[in-house]
Amino acid sequence: MNSFSPNPWGLYNMHGNVNEWCWDLYGAYDLTNTVDPTGAETGTRRVYRGGGWNDFGKNLRSAYRAAGELNMASYNLGIRLVRSAGKTLTGTVSTSSEVEKTKSSGKMLIAYFSWSGNTQGVAEEIRRQTGADIFEIVPVPAYSDDYNTVLMEAQRDQHEQDRPAITNPPQSIDEYDVILLSYPNWWASIPMPIATFLESYDFSGKTILPFCSHGGGRFGQSLTAIAKLAPQAVIAPGLSVHYSGGSGLPNDVQAWLESQGIPTNQ
Repeated sequence: MNSFSPNPWGLYNMHGNVNEWCWDLYGAYDLTNTVDPTGAETGTRRVYRGGGWNDFGKNLRSAYRAAGELNMASYNLGIRLVRSAGKTLTGTVSTSSEVEKTKSSGKMLIAYFSWSGNTQGVAEEIRRQTGADIFEIVPVPAYSDDYNTVLMEAQRDQHEQDRPAITNPPQSIDEYDVILLSYPNWWASIPMPIATFLESYDFSGKTILPFCSHGGGRFGQSLTAIAKLAPQAVIAPGLSVHYSGGSGLPNDVQAWLESQGIPTNQ
């Protein structure tokens, strides 16, 4: 039961096991009010904290803020019911959430990072169905093509929060309204070349549709990472596929795109 020490507030078991939903909307804190601050007054994502059983240690801190879709459900995300133990608190906190909407018209860009080719296959299927422009995110230097070596290289970059340079990035993305962002889910987050891409441009007012390949981790914390790096973008519901997606990939891609109001040529 209470085999570990309590936290500074005398509470036990507040870290790990499952992430916990919070009332706050995700956004920048009001730096003029630093005592028990609440989240942003408006936004499209709720905060959840505390880390789940499959998270990295850095995500288990109670101070860590993740950002989830308003209707998101996950096997490692729950709630904690609490009540005041002493003095009754007064006052109210109000928020105004917004439903994320995908721009179904306008020019689209597929930006993808792929190491083994799985994500590339998904990106090319999306291009086949939509005719969108496509750009491969290639780090400089490229990661090793040896599986054991790339594990060390990519984990090193994630731990150091490195921002590797990328080859021949677009000069501008101003002409695009929708960015279809593709990557393998590596250790529950985005590969660092994706972070480089997101920090290279202004995504204000644009819609990002994320899609990832994975070995069972689904999106992990990658959507939170994207939301933090492109806070002024709309992060629409994404598509995750197990590795290459198999023979059902075309139908899965079509259903996902059409659910976001994007017509396909299927």
